[in-house]
Amino acid sequence: MKYSVYQHWDPLKVCIVGRSYAPEFYSFIKNTRVRNVMERIAYETEEDYQKLIKLLESFGVEVLRPNVHAHYEEALGNDGKIKPPPMTPRDYSATIGTNFYIDTLKDFFKNKYEILRGSDWPEKLPKNVNDLPDWILKELSEDFNNVHRLPNRMFEYKDIVSTLSNNMHVEIDKFINSAGITRIGKDIYVSYDIGPDEEQFKQRHPDYRFHKVLTDGHHDANFCPVVPGLIISLIDVQNYKKTFPEWEVIYLPDQSWNKVRPFLRLKEKNRGKWWVPGEELNDEFTDFVESWLSHWVGYVEETVFDVNMLVIDEKNVVCNNYNEKVFRTFERYGVTPHVINFRHRYFWDGGLHCITSDVHREGTMKDYFPERG
Repeated sequence: MKYSVYQHWDPLKVCIVGRSYAPEFYSFIKNTRVRNVMERIAYETEEDYQKLIKLLESFGVEVLRPNVHAHYEEALGNDGKIKPPPMTPRDYSATIGTNFYIDTLKDFFKNKYEILRGSDWPEKLPKNVNDLPDWILKELSEDFNNVHRLPNRMFEYKDIVSTLSNNMHVEIDKFINSAGITRIGKDIYVSYDIGPDEEQFKQRHPDYRFHKVLTDGHHDANFCPVVPGLIISLIDVQNYKKTFPEWEVIYLPDQSWNKVRPFLRLKEKNRGKWWVPGEELNDEFTDFVESWLSHWVGYVEETVFDVNMLVIDEKNVVCNNYNEKVFRTFERYGVTPHVINFRHRYFWDGGLHCITSDVHREGTMKDYFPERG
């Protein structure tokens, strides 16, 4: 069976779900106030992941998950900081038609090529993992068994890539991620600041119509086309009359990220510090973590409605909490909402759509705007 995705409301069959470090990962932190926080976040994050996985599996979805390191020493980067866990696979991958793109592979193959330059490595590496010579695959497989020789992202996704390579074309250099694109049959909508240019895209996918749209960052943080004819949007981020003519747009201007911007600024200010070994007794570090548990705790588990939703099929969608306006609209369209509150989505910078990546949906390409030719 070949995997493919053409519309993100077709029945979901195979999906990547992210993963965080286990609570035991943080055992190296001596300050109990800090360690307890990180352990709690880790425990509750996996607990929420399992709720989502159980729901997906009840719809017959096969769930794939990245690998994670068990000890912080294995996750250290060259800068001495611990690499964040693979929480948001959508930020690193995209399935378009029968092609799977993942940007975690490019640096690995490039680095390997640089190390062995002058040997028998091909002058230009092939795009498809399956096209690599057997001796290269053997050498890479040896690296796969030695986590200390693998870049972090490659270690995390190597098993997923191996599985998908048997069912679809896997692209080994960066293309686009599906957090910044919207796949509507023949029409692909791409953020101005994310992904390829039109010429690059059409060379690879001549059957699609390509559209650049203006959004404030990733698409899935701004709007969600739930089913044909319906869009849920936080703000008027684009001219929907032009991009989705005659579709109903439900706006939620009071549910935007502006509600949590002071909290996000605090997180941005301290980004990196809480990942640095040796900072366990740093007062700023402690104050930062304490801030998450005291006056900002509401924004770790805030019930702001998030348009970052995962559509299972045309009758079922996963969202983070209840919103009367949205749920009444769903009822009109015959859509059943399933609530999974991903409590620490602001801490990890990812909602339900971000922490998943759909790699196979039943269906073929449709043309929802045939008047475009």
